[in-house]
Amino acid sequence: MVSELLAYTTTKKDCLTSETLNSFEREVLSKRVLRVPRHSASKDSGHAGARDIVSIQELIEAEEEDETLLNSYATPSKGSQKRAVTTPETPLTKRRVSTRSPHQLLSPSSFSPSATPSQKYNSRNNRGEVVTSFGSAQGVSWSGRGGAGIISLKVLGCPESLTGSYKFMFQKLPDIREVLTCKIEELGSELKEHYKIEAFTPVLLPAQEPVTLLGKIGCDSNGKLNNKSVILEGDREHSSGAQVPVDLSELKEYSLFPGQVVVMEGINTTGRKFVATKLYEGVPLPFYQPTEEDGDFEQNMVLVACGPYTTSDSITYDPLLDLITTINHDRPDVCILFGPFLDAKHEQVENCLLTSPFEDVFKQCLRTIIEGTRSSGSHLVFVPSLRDVHHEPVYPQPPFSYSDLPHEDKKRVQFVSEPCSLSINGVVFGLTSTDLLFHMGAEEISSSSGTSDRFSRILKHILAQRSFYPLYPPQEDMAIDYENFYAHAQLPVTPDVLIIPSELRYFVKDILGCVCVNPGRLTKGQVGGTYGRLYIRRQTTDGEERQSPCVAAQVVRI
Repeated sequence: MVSELLAYTTTKKDCLTSETLNSFEREVLSKRVLRVPRHSASKDSGHAGARDIVSIQELIEAEEEDETLLNSYATPSKGSQKRAVTTPETPLTKRRVSTRSPHQLLSPSSFSPSATPSQKYNSRNNRGEVVTSFGSAQGVSWSGRGGAGIISLKVLGCPESLTGSYKFMFQKLPDIREVLTCKIEELGSELKEHYKIEAFTPVLLPAQEPVTLLGKIGCDSNGKLNNKSVILEGDREHSSGAQVPVDLSELKEYSLFPGQVVVMEGINTTGRKFVATKLYEGVPLPFYQPTEEDGDFEQNMVLVACGPYTTSDSITYDPLLDLITTINHDRPDVCILFGPFLDAKHEQVENCLLTSPFEDVFKQCLRTIIEGTRSSGSHLVFVPSLRDVHHEPVYPQPPFSYSDLPHEDKKRVQFVSEPCSLSINGVVFGLTSTDLLFHMGAEEISSSSGTSDRFSRILKHILAQRSFYPLYPPQEDMAIDYENFYAHAQLPVTPDVLIIPSELRYFVKDILGCVCVNPGRLTKGQVGGTYGRLYIRRQTTDGEERQSPCVAAQVVRI
């Protein structure tokens, strides 16, 4: 048709105007209609093929017919999706704009063409099953006071907390080196003071008598660490960053991973290989000392859950809606919700099947959580994840920004960074959504004479290295900004409770006085997962021995 129009205007030697279009339709297209019957194609062919559009009216009819055909295959959604035609004579009224209520719950059909519920998830028969317990959890009635109690939430910084976005993707190698060197020197001075070590020896200095070395564990190749590939990278002050291979054959027990700052005692006769005979473990930080500003000594219930909040075969957010129902029923004092809220690894996200921007889907999800739990009065804490497809994929990760937060919810909703240390009425929670257990478990090597639990060893490393991510080099999918990492991803104190979600099996453990909880993820593939709940009560400090403020904890199936 375009070619015919071009030929027509060239022949007439006229510009393309509305009069030219009218004469073209009258002289050329009308003759085609007379020559070819309008419905002959549909009668002859048994399927709806390509059609010749011969007028503006037919174009409109064809679009409406195609839209009707598409709607017959799509999941029906609330209200018509057909766009209203507006002109200056018939403007769109305000009543038409506000047909969608802000209190309407999540509508997946508005952003996904295939929002069918997961059959495996809905057919589960183990809802509410308690899979592991800690403390005096037997016979406990799990219910909080919602908004009735006095809750004091305070983010602890080291030296300050991360509150907003920052520029990343530009790091100088000397700056990264400076951060790693400072970490060795800081932990080295603490180990030297704690174990009463007189002095450290350069790693390349030959010596016939036992010497003590300070350094960072590394691997001599690009492969995974093993007991034959361990090297010790010395500090800048004593060793100028030199490296020496380490022989572990004389050590009966050890647990090492790349990036670990250690002090080793042994013999280095040639200066080319260090035979380790003793390994000094790290020393955790002291616990937080509450003040009068940290609230009362009442018992509080804390609920923790980690995304994804959809099953892998559906985008309907049914697990999230079930969690909201649980929150409204149990009315916990504080709910800590970890990302991802819109998972970058979800099939529909990876294949770009969503019809709305990722940011819009996240905001709809966030609005559902905030408005859906308003009746419970629970305080909400949102922790981002590197798998949140709409958020900045850098570690440490800034908090979510949500400008549409209603004024009535501002006191009970808090957005924190990943990772962070949060004080709840004086009880410090260490929060991280990064699967550090999985990352370190793949790199750690160990030797033990008795039965040893890998989870416990990794958790000890986190507390002793005083960092939310002590592994170096990091996993390939981790983008770390080391300047902000040094400022915002270190432990300011040893937390009373460490929440560390992982793909690995859920657990609740007491490690060096810190209760470590892996609540699992709310969904595991196509089936339902788990979440955690805790009772905390700050103990009075009257010179007595410290008692854990975590009274009881459970991991429960959704």
